[in-house]
Amino acid sequence: MAKKTMRSEVPVELTWNLNDLFETKEAWEKELAAVQADLPTVTQYKGRLGEGARVLLDCLNAQEELYRRVILVATYAQLKQTEDGTNPENQGNSARTGAVLATVEAGLTFVDSEILALPDGTIDQYLKEEKGLEDFRKNLEELMEKKPHQLSPETEETLAALGQVLSSPYMTYEMSKSSDMDFPSFKDEQGNDLPLTFALFEDRYELSANTAVRRNSYEAFTKTLNQYKNTFAATYSTEIKKQVVLARQRKYESVTHMLLQPHQVTLEMYNNQLDIIQNELAPHMRRFAELKKRVLGLDKMMFCDLKAPLDSEFNPTTTYEEASETILKSLEVMGPEYHSVMKKALTERWVDLAENVGKATGAFCSSPYGVHPYILITWTDMMRGAFILTHELGHAGHFYYAGGNQRLVNTRPSLYFIEAPSTINELLLSQHLLKTTDDTRMKRWLLLQSLGTYYHNFVTHLLEGELQRRVYTLAEAGKPITASTLSEQKRELLENFWGDTVEIDEGAALTWMRQPHYYMGLYPYTYSAGLTASTAVAELIKEEGQPAVDRWIEVLKAGGTMRPLDLMKHAGVDMSTPDPIRKAVSYVGELVDQLERSYQ
Repeated sequence: MAKKTMRSEVPVELTWNLNDLFETKEAWEKELAAVQADLPTVTQYKGRLGEGARVLLDCLNAQEELYRRVILVATYAQLKQTEDGTNPENQGNSARTGAVLATVEAGLTFVDSEILALPDGTIDQYLKEEKGLEDFRKNLEELMEKKPHQLSPETEETLAALGQVLSSPYMTYEMSKSSDMDFPSFKDEQGNDLPLTFALFEDRYELSANTAVRRNSYEAFTKTLNQYKNTFAATYSTEIKKQVVLARQRKYESVTHMLLQPHQVTLEMYNNQLDIIQNELAPHMRRFAELKKRVLGLDKMMFCDLKAPLDSEFNPTTTYEEASETILKSLEVMGPEYHSVMKKALTERWVDLAENVGKATGAFCSSPYGVHPYILITWTDMMRGAFILTHELGHAGHFYYAGGNQRLVNTRPSLYFIEAPSTINELLLSQHLLKTTDDTRMKRWLLLQSLGTYYHNFVTHLLEGELQRRVYTLAEAGKPITASTLSEQKRELLENFWGDTVEIDEGAALTWMRQPHYYMGLYPYTYSAGLTASTAVAELIKEEGQPAVDRWIEVLKAGGTMRPLDLMKHAGVDMSTPDPIRKAVSYVGELVDQLERSYQ
């Protein structure tokens, strides 16, 4: 059986370079203490924001500078924890950082509270009097929209001081997932023992062309999940209760209204994403599942078979270096400036690609302001990894541009937009590879990868969003959220989507245990919104060429200076209507049509 690699055994070239954040651990330790000690650089303005526009500007500038330093400290601790969650030092430093962040957040709550307590019209007057406040205009206007939901300054400070406690459900979930869950080995069809971890299942075995490996690993994986379901349910239930209480205390109509406010979208837009895709995409995905069952010669289509490669004997591999070269070629259409950023990311250790014990599963991009982004991925030499990598590079390019062109306060757009820059990279990679191959089997495989992108965003994450919509409704009605409730709801929504084409077993019903997104507000549905937008922009780039590219780069550089609808309108897409959603769903249907025709 293959030996599991410890972090200390990983070659340095396969890891990210955290020295770009802090040259030494001691330097990080020093700054961690310093940011807390320098809290008075902002709190000196407490009780004074009504004195005038200049005082407010000085306070906001000081707050921004402290946040810039906090971000670097917090990012370093987070990246160390995700590279090896079993390391006691990383665990301790993560906890220490969380405590400092809670102290800082509590100390800074007065800023919002005092601004909201100013007499009506004061902020408008300040903006007229002090030109320096213009950089903060959008943030101030968005803050004023929260005025009806603001609690007393004392309560807001207490909630901020409890930040570490209030974020404990997410911390508990991540710690349990990365450090406590011990998966048994499983046997392949020859009786060989194969190692199993969260990352190996989701990044390799679930995508395996070998049905025995896929199903046996799934059985061992879900049996282990089942042993933790009550603990995970209690953890998630705590998160749900927290949000319900906060929504009621802040006098929001519902949790959904509260969590949607920072997205800057309407309830109708949120429901459109969930309803239209579930109702109109399901028939296409059922056809896809039926095709896969027939072509692979499966006795039945199990939930764990959905990600199997359609051509069971064709699952291309690639090295990280080869994938990097292919990705760079696919992004040449975005122009030399964007291309050079991507090359830096791939060659200057922005990426951590090793597989080791304790490493966080999945993939993400962390983008600390003032330093380059960092990407976590577990590289397994499968071509599918190139799509995951270019997705995260899309995030990296977005925030590299935003950070280089905007002040910290204006770098981040609404979550509703956040997945558009990442998914457009996936579409461009797929289109590039389809154009550069004449191999029928490769073209089929690439169509499958495109469908994999839509499956990930329009099925996996969208159905997470549907589960959130259901459980918040149940919780607000006073229903207890237990492991049984979560599994029943997940099973039902999966059965509604897949009908009788896919066997939804008990393991599938436990899918709610596999993603951390449930602890991130209403993040899951935004994947579908981002892909809806990127599908439209990719089509515009194909039709218009350079003008569409130029608009897109301008949108990336705009960061958070515009609301998501305005960002997309600048790119040439109107997301206020259902049309882009329906066009994206139709595009998925066309992909399924092409696959079906290739087997006639």
